[in-house]
Order: sequence, then structure tokens, then C-alpha cells
Amino acid sequence: MTTYEEQTKLTDLSATAEQVRRAVESVIEGKPEVVRLSLTVLLAGGHLLLEDVPGVGKTMLAKALAKSIDCSVQRIQFTPDLLPTDITGVSVYDQQRKEFEFKPGAVFAQIVIGDEINRASPKTQSALLESMEERQVTADGRTYELPSPFMVIATQNPVEMEGTYPLPEAQRDRFMARVSVGYPSADAELRMLESHGGVSPLESLRPAAHASDILKLIEAVREVHVSDSVRRYAVELTSATRTHPELRLGASPRATLHLVRAAKAAAALAGRGFVLPDDIQQLAVPVLAHRLLPTAQAQLNRHTTEQFVADILRRTTVPDPYAAQRLRGY
Repeated sequence: MTTYEEQTKLTDLSATAEQVRRAVESVIEGKPEVVRLSLTVLLAGGHLLLEDVPGVGKTMLAKALAKSIDCSVQRIQFTPDLLPTDITGVSVYDQQRKEFEFKPGAVFAQIVIGDEINRASPKTQSALLESMEERQVTADGRTYELPSPFMVIATQNPVEMEGTYPLPEAQRDRFMARVSVGYPSADAELRMLESHGGVSPLESLRPAAHASDILKLIEAVREVHVSDSVRRYAVELTSATRTHPELRLGASPRATLHLVRAAKAAAALAGRGFVLPDDIQQLAVPVLAHRLLPTAQAQLNRHTTEQFVADILRRTTVPDPYAAQRLRGY
């Protein structure tokens, strides 16, 4: 593909992504970075975990992102009595046909919103493992493909809160990024009172893109160039988490893959056909921190995984930021 063709694709991508961003920001006030990161995960073909205290707009953000795309959406309210078959589906015996018929569960949608995912038992949470990694569901010896694009947007409250279960490590590792929404600024909260005081803006939100558009954008993101030095930089960052003395579980190879994919999406959103070390640095905390497990002593010292990732970023040598640019002739 020529540089001109690449740039044309990136221009189209940026225009469509901008329409989706504006649609989401018409509902979510004062959180441009959170919205941008959510879009990055969508275009990278990943899954998003929204974690924060109740009432800051996690579910609203998930619903706004889903509604801004014209595709099938299913919402799952995770509760302690939710069963795995409620998510994946169940085979029901048909008396007339004298055979079992598979009834698809809520996961059979292009955008799946998992509300308060850590209020269900670990067994039920694990029902999403195959779906999130392989985009399929296996039931009664048969495999059913999930629609494309497929994205899980899950919300959860901090694990210290009442009635929550910690997400299994395998589950956390399948989320490309974890985002904390945070409290809005005073000005943003005032604007929210004006716009949400009567009718919710979510009700008037119209799709800004079709599912087919998102599939094309995901394909365009995959073609973004990543130089050898930037790949090596990503590997050095994740490898450093595995040998850190205050971490008992480091980042997996899947984390490295997710970090590079997210960086490609971020570069594409910025209108670039190549990844810079800056893209890796900006995404390292949201992509890596939720996968790490600190030692007991680190927890007693109140050290967070975000601090460990920031420390690793400071200690890791940054490659030439313009090596990829010179190589590709930009």
C-alpha cells in the first residue's frame, strides 16, 4: 500500500472516529481523555473495563459508546445469582422436533455491556473468558461464532466496596485497558445538571457510525506501522514487570500484544501511520496496571500498580522517537 493510500485511510478513520467521539461527549461531560481512550480500545479490537466508585457515569459512558454505533447491543446486569448460562446461552429440548435447540445468551451481540461485573461470582464471570478471547461460545460440544465487531464494555466498583468479588486474573488479562472515570470538575458538573436535568441526552443520541464502518477502521488500525525499536520498547516494559521485586504477578505476553495494538489505534487517531514511543508511554498505565498483582508487603506500604508502571517507564530507555518516521518516509 502506498503512503498516499495509507494517509487516505487514516483521514477517513479520523473523520469517523471524530463523529463517534462527539456523539459520546454529548452525553459524557468533561471527560475527553476517558472518551478518547475508550475509542482507542474500540478501534484496537479490545475490551474495556471501567472501574470507579458508584455514580460517576461508568454505565452512562458504556451505553453512550454502544449507542453511538449502529450495531446490536446487549446489557447484562451482574448479580450474585446470575448463572453462566444466562450469559452464554442454554440448550432447550424441543418437544415437537425431539431435539435440543440452543438459545443464545446475552453475549451474542456486537457490543456487550457488563454492568457491575464484579458483583457476580467468579464462576459466572469466567463464562466470558472464551467469548472475550476467541470471539466464540462453546456449548454442548458445539461452537457458535459471535458477531463482528465484538466488544465487551464492563463496569465495576472498587473491590473494597460491599458485595463485590475480585475479578479472576484470567478475566482481567482479557481486558485491553482499565479506565477510571473519576469525578467531574465543578464546571462539568454544572453543565451536567443543565443537560441531564430534564431528559437524558442518551435518549436523543443517534448513531454516528455503522458496525461496518468500525470493522473497516479496525482493519485500517492493523496496518499502522510499528518499528522494531518500538516493539522492543514495549517488550522491555512488560518484561520489567515480571522481574519487579514488589510484584508477584507481572504482565503477560497478551499484555504486550494489547499494548502495541492500543498504541497503533492511538497513532491512527492522531493521524499517523506509525507508532511513536509516546503512544506506548501514554497507554502503559491503563493497559498494564490492572493485570499486575503487588506483593503483600507492597500492599501494606500502600503502593499501587499504577506507581510501579510509572516507575518502570522512568527507568526504561526510550528509543529514537522518529526512527519509524524516517523508515516509512513520512
